[in-house]
Amino acid sequence: MTVLVPTYRRPKDLERCLRALQQQVRFAAEVLLVVRDTDDVTHTFLKAFESRTLSLRTVAVTAPGVVAAMNVGFEAAIGEIISVTDDDAAPHPDWLKRIEAQFQCDEDLGGLGGRDYVYLGTQLLEGAEPLVGRLQWFGRMVGNHHLGVGLAREVDLLKGVNMSFRKSALAGLRCDERLRGTGAQVHFEVALCLAVKQRGWKLIYDPAIAVDHYPAQRFDEDERKRFSAVATANIVHNETFILLEHSSLPQRFIYVCWALLVGTRSAFGLLQLLRFLPQEGNLALQKWQAAMQGRWQGWQTWNTVRSDRQESAS
Repeated sequence: MTVLVPTYRRPKDLERCLRALQQQVRFAAEVLLVVRDTDDVTHTFLKAFESRTLSLRTVAVTAPGVVAAMNVGFEAAIGEIISVTDDDAAPHPDWLKRIEAQFQCDEDLGGLGGRDYVYLGTQLLEGAEPLVGRLQWFGRMVGNHHLGVGLAREVDLLKGVNMSFRKSALAGLRCDERLRGTGAQVHFEVALCLAVKQRGWKLIYDPAIAVDHYPAQRFDEDERKRFSAVATANIVHNETFILLEHSSLPQRFIYVCWALLVGTRSAFGLLQLLRFLPQEGNLALQKWQAAMQGRWQGWQTWNTVRSDRQESAS
């Protein structure tokens, strides 16, 4: 088993993550850190960090963003099972033991995820949701990985902070470099999960496979706490491109109609604009405009990919 941790300029968060990995009841063959070549803060921390129990290895990435870091990590990982977590997360002591047990008992299992208990400061974000990790028939993605309850069950989507893959399920697959964003590149795991499922592998979500998650500062256009038109357009671009790429013709038609006419709280369609306009005013218009820009850009990216594919085929 390989534990893969992409990290960037968060030494205190990374230390908490590594301490949690030191407390595992089942150790990984390696803990693989992917570090930007220009990230002097992290490199300095790692020189001073003492680990007698972890088989710690570091690989460098030169390009910004989580997609490049994940792809470098997938290439370098030696484990038959690759378990991914974020540097701002702390896996529970039985995390790897439970992951190993699930993969050992199901040879059709390609990907496995679990709950991330989100802490805002010291306050746990509480809730209980039975519906987790589903792509609904009209294209709406349901996450709720941080609030999932119940037994292990099959899902469509896993969350990047707590996901594991069988190496053979990823053979030849990599995170899509056409996704936008200079840091988080939101929804990168959606494309990966849908590609694994299309190969016939099973994805399972088990709330007992848990990490504590302390969402940390991002060093990109997405500041988490306030609206960013650029970040919203990037996120909606990624969602649109991914779902067009991994859907049939009827599914694409339904998705586009729903996205433009309805949308969600984070990606406004027309009805969401009308819903929030009385209370948010100009901010609601900005959110809608950013979402529409992202939809159009996602359509353009997908159309370019489709055209290139057709040219190659001919």
